[in-house]
Amino acid sequence: MSNVGQLETDFYQSNYTIDNQEQSYNDASAYGDLYGPGEQQASGQSQPTPLVPLEMLTTASYSGLLFQPASNSEYYSQSPYIDSFDEEPPLLEELGINFDHIWQKTLTVLNPMKPADGSIMNEMDLAGPVLFCVTLGATLLLAGKVQFGYVYGMSAIGCLGIHALLNLMSAAGVSYGCVASVLGYCLLPMVILSSCAIFCSLQGITGTLTALVFIGWCSLSASKIFISALDMKGQQLLIAYPCALLYGLFALLTVF
Repeated sequence: MSNVGQLETDFYQSNYTIDNQEQSYNDASAYGDLYGPGEQQASGQSQPTPLVPLEMLTTASYSGLLFQPASNSEYYSQSPYIDSFDEEPPLLEELGINFDHIWQKTLTVLNPMKPADGSIMNEMDLAGPVLFCVTLGATLLLAGKVQFGYVYGMSAIGCLGIHALLNLMSAAGVSYGCVASVLGYCLLPMVILSSCAIFCSLQGITGTLTALVFIGWCSLSASKIFISALDMKGQQLLIAYPCALLYGLFALLTVF
C-alpha cells in the first residue's frame, strides 16, 4: 500500500505553482496590449456597442444627399472615352453610304458623254444598285409583270460573268463588289424604260427601237466607267459588247 500511495503522489505532483500562474497572466495581458484593444475585447466578455447618430457618421466636407453621389465634372471632362465619341464618323459613312458619291455616279450614268471619275467609280457602293434593282422590279410589277426573281438572278449571274471577263482583260484586276456597283448604277436607264412601259406598250417597231437605244445607253455608260476605273484605254467596245448582252436581257423583260 505504501508503494501505491507513493506512486499516486509522484503521478499527481507538478512543478506548476502560483507564481507561474501570475506570470502567464502577465504575459497574456502583454500580448493583449500588443495586438490592440480589439483582441482584449474578443478574449473577454463582449460588450454592447452604443448606437451612434447618423449625423456623426457624415463628414463636414460632404454636402450632398444620401444615396446620391456627387457629380465629378473634372473626371468626365478628362475622360478619353467622351472625346472618342465626338471623333467617330457618322453612321452612314461607316455603312459606306455617301449621298454625294451616289449623286455623282447617277449623273455620270445619265450623261454618257461625261467623263467618269475613276476614284469614285472604283468603290463598292451597293446602296444605289440595290435601290435601282428594287425600283426596276416595282415598275415591272406595276406593268403587270412579277419578275423580281429574274431581275435578281440575272443581275448576280451577269456580275459574275463581267467580273471574270474584266479580270482576264485588265492587269490590275477588279473586285466583285465594284463590278456589281457599276452594273447596278448603269441599270438606271432600264428603270426609265420600264417606267415608260407602264403607260404605253413597247411591243412594236417603235418599242423595239426604243429598247435598243436604252440598251446602248446602259452599255456605253458601263463601259465608260470600267475603262476609267481600270485604266483600260482603247478597249471600250470590247467591254461594251458583253454589257449590251446583259442589259438586253433586262430589255426583254421590260418589252415582253
